Amino acid sequence: MERPSQAKYPNNRKPKVWESVSTRSNSSRNNLNSTSNWNYAGLSHISLSDQMYSSSTGEIDRIPLDIFMRIVKLLAPKEVAMLTAVCKSWKLIVSDNRLWVSYLQNQHVPWDSILFSEISLRSGYPLQTYPCEMQSFMKIYGERAQAPGAVIIDGGSGYCKFGWSRLDSPSGRSATFLEFGNIESPMYSRLRHFFATIYSRMQVKSSAQPIVVSIPITQYDDTEAAKAARRQLKEAIYAALFGMNVPAVCAVNQATLGLFAANRSSGIVVNIGFHQTSVVPILHGKIMRKVGVESVGIGALKLTGFLREKMMHRNLQFDSLYTVRSLKENLCYVAADYEAELCKDVEGSYEVGGAGWFTLKQERFQTGEILFQPRIAGMRAMGLHQAVALCVDHCHGAELSGDESWFKTIVLAGGTACLPGLAERLEMEVHSLVAPSIADGIRVIPPPYGANSAWYGAKLLSNLSTFPNSWCITKKEFRSKARTSPEFNPSTFREMLATAIVRHEFPFQFTDYEGTRKCFIYLNP
Repeated sequence: MERPSQAKYPNNRKPKVWESVSTRSNSSRNNLNSTSNWNYAGLSHISLSDQMYSSSTGEIDRIPLDIFMRIVKLLAPKEVAMLTAVCKSWKLIVSDNRLWVSYLQNQHVPWDSILFSEISLRSGYPLQTYPCEMQSFMKIYGERAQAPGAVIIDGGSGYCKFGWSRLDSPSGRSATFLEFGNIESPMYSRLRHFFATIYSRMQVKSSAQPIVVSIPITQYDDTEAAKAARRQLKEAIYAALFGMNVPAVCAVNQATLGLFAANRSSGIVVNIGFHQTSVVPILHGKIMRKVGVESVGIGALKLTGFLREKMMHRNLQFDSLYTVRSLKENLCYVAADYEAELCKDVEGSYEVGGAGWFTLKQERFQTGEILFQPRIAGMRAMGLHQAVALCVDHCHGAELSGDESWFKTIVLAGGTACLPGLAERLEMEVHSLVAPSIADGIRVIPPPYGANSAWYGAKLLSNLSTFPNSWCITKKEFRSKARTSPEFNPSTFREMLATAIVRHEFPFQFTDYEGTRKCFIYLNP
């Protein structure tokens, strides 16, 4: 076949992508071999013209394939995507999944998390029992680049973490919305105040982007009253945010997000919260409340209080609980063998900013031990290992899945769950309590991102290639969904009306769940 003449480019002007290559090649030539992860051994003799499709790019056809791929890797992903329009052979080559995997591996999100989320979470909730069919990584990269991102608010039990999904970590903290403002105020008005405060601190308009909110683990039971309470809280969150013109809302349970952060969609989450610890079984992203959510009345606050008492008994002077909490986070740990640890010299010191140096002895491991032996702190409750073993037994007995491995991954969550040695001790204790046939394969995973695990789980969702369509609900969809609800929840209307009265927001407009009939209320002077 006759090759096209070089007059293809008038006035010897090359395409802009090749101008970009020439400007980058000089600075990258020395690092070319080290930055290339490609293995095209044996392909150096193959030129582009030998590919499946013949091209019409003149002398460029004679470039060996391995050299061509090295040139391509010097380009930005957007420029590489432009090459697909040159000819069929180039489109075939630059669409290679390995190339786009290398681009995804350079993202600010770990590659294994990207792969997990795009396989298991892209379809939205409820999760598919079987992983989604993998799309072209080139397409996934493009869709992730166009995803709008989101504001993330992790409403923890002790304090709330908030920030922009494109950032590596939360940008701020505040009191959780369950304890924000006047706790005697209606939930709707508290939520409006809470969300408005967060948006103000972030200096972001509420109408600018979607939002992902984590819902604290509350109302553990599977009773009708507990279901109604959970539904009312979720409705109040949606009503408050849509009342602030947020375009789309994704509200997911905190335990589920902590599990996603560990790249799992099924397992048992042990969330050590501010006031209590929850043991939550989750199958395919859904909390198995019928199996049973175990609750232990020991949380981070109890451990901090126990350490405070121990320090007071030793006449250690401190100004605030902040000092005690800092010592707990930096000096305390969980012993593998409590009795053996009592015979060791474990003295350790730490300097708390503004408060000076402190030295702890046995308090270092006695503080975490109350999770396993609450009686040490004068409490009558089952230990953490007993609650987890009970949950494992319930999951095994429920026979929810033919694959029993789903409940054998136990993921820790919460700041206190970061205590060194906790994961190893819990795994050892659970193995000793359950039957050997069940214990085989059980492992405990420390919090993958520390106290911010739930926030990172929300980050995975908000950076999905299918976000926000797959996980968020819009105002219109919320009304449509509520229309099919068996009953209207008048408490939401009462709370919205009470807020309007306090703020003198009249005339007050309320649109019913059908989204068709509007009610206007005027206040006479």
